[in-house]
Amino acid sequence: MDFPATPSNASDSNEYTGATRSPFHNVPDDNKRRSSSRSIKRRRFDDELVEYSLGIPGASLGKGDKRMRTQSYTSQVSDIPAASGPVAAANPPQERRRASSKVSGGGSVARKSRRKGQLSHLSTKDLGRWKPTDDLALILGVQQTNDLRIVHRGIKFSCRFTVSELQSRWYALLYNAEISRVAIAAMRNLHPDLVAVVQQQALFSTAEEELLGTVPSSSHPTEAKFQEILDQNPHVFYPSRTAKSLMTHWQRLKLFNLLPDQRVQPLPKNASDKVLSFSDAEDTLNDSELTDYKEEGLETEMQIADRIDKKDLRLLETSLTRWQVLVSSVAGSSADLDKNTLAVLRGRLVRYLMRSREIAVGRSTRDHAIDVDLTLEGPAAKVSRKQATIRLRNGGDFFMSSEGKRPIFVDGRPVLPGNKVKLNHNSIIEIAGLRFIFLVNQELISAIRQEAVKVNIPV
Repeated sequence: MDFPATPSNASDSNEYTGATRSPFHNVPDDNKRRSSSRSIKRRRFDDELVEYSLGIPGASLGKGDKRMRTQSYTSQVSDIPAASGPVAAANPPQERRRASSKVSGGGSVARKSRRKGQLSHLSTKDLGRWKPTDDLALILGVQQTNDLRIVHRGIKFSCRFTVSELQSRWYALLYNAEISRVAIAAMRNLHPDLVAVVQQQALFSTAEEELLGTVPSSSHPTEAKFQEILDQNPHVFYPSRTAKSLMTHWQRLKLFNLLPDQRVQPLPKNASDKVLSFSDAEDTLNDSELTDYKEEGLETEMQIADRIDKKDLRLLETSLTRWQVLVSSVAGSSADLDKNTLAVLRGRLVRYLMRSREIAVGRSTRDHAIDVDLTLEGPAAKVSRKQATIRLRNGGDFFMSSEGKRPIFVDGRPVLPGNKVKLNHNSIIEIAGLRFIFLVNQELISAIRQEAVKVNIPV
């Protein structure tokens, strides 16, 4: 059989031992070697030499398998028909299969190691806006509800994703093999605590809410009731559900009137129909029929607050006597104001009784006597010998006139020498750093005013 002359590209390696000379070699000298233009020469396997010498590309490859080849081989051998006859008989099929199995096995190991390295590299690269927790929450939400809009409203992601972004990500996880491998590798590297947090926040499915709706809204169930429901229906509830989480979700459904036995009253269509208001509904309630629901935590807090209030009351009762002493020391007691005393000038140490209509206030010396000697109260070196005069007028008003060298302060206001000021009950008088409280006998002054009105004495 005659074969067309085709240039051979396998002449850069040694010929296969035991193989007949291929009729594709049109080079007269078999020992002549061709120099390759490649900078790095790849070693050829024996089965490759046999296949290319026979002109059967991919004979030892399975269906769909690929092999890395140089451009020279693929470009010149692809159109060569399969060999037959004595050329093919020179290399039995068993030998070719045994050699090809070695190559295919080595190639698969290399491909697996290469893919593993690429996967580890991609799993550590930045995933962009989508975090592994977001992917996990998206997968759990879709599995629970089968509705991306509900997932968008019910799950709090790390970023504010739109519904279209959630849909694109979900399709990428389903149909994009590269993104899916990276996402799975990143989710597997998550800490178990983060996975548990995401699973605890998984949305409730319709079947789960139907089971929770079997608990009446008028009852007050405990965690034991929800634990019983959870034990009876383990195949319905998500594995991370607890009795406390079921009770919390049931309370939310009850709060928003979403339980099956709760009905919202529709608004009347006619203006004549009366809408039941909150006050009307309260009037229809019978307090005796209401159950006394007590919460243990609230009762404990109220008992603690009651104990604190009682303790504060006892402290106030014990301090009441001390406050009474302080008030009496400032305002004066009833014993200081007898029926003959018009007023009292009360200091820190001494009380000066005013029993005449006019008294002089100052500093006593050997040659000069004064009615109210301020030296008994404290240091009075800066007090004049006659500092001030206090007079009672016929109308029952007290006036103080300043007659010393330094001013007098009455209720914080200075009274310059030569001026006078009216004194009221509990007025504070300050003279050269000494402070006094002026107390008036109100009963005696009232009697004096009544007498003045009867006699028509001018004020």
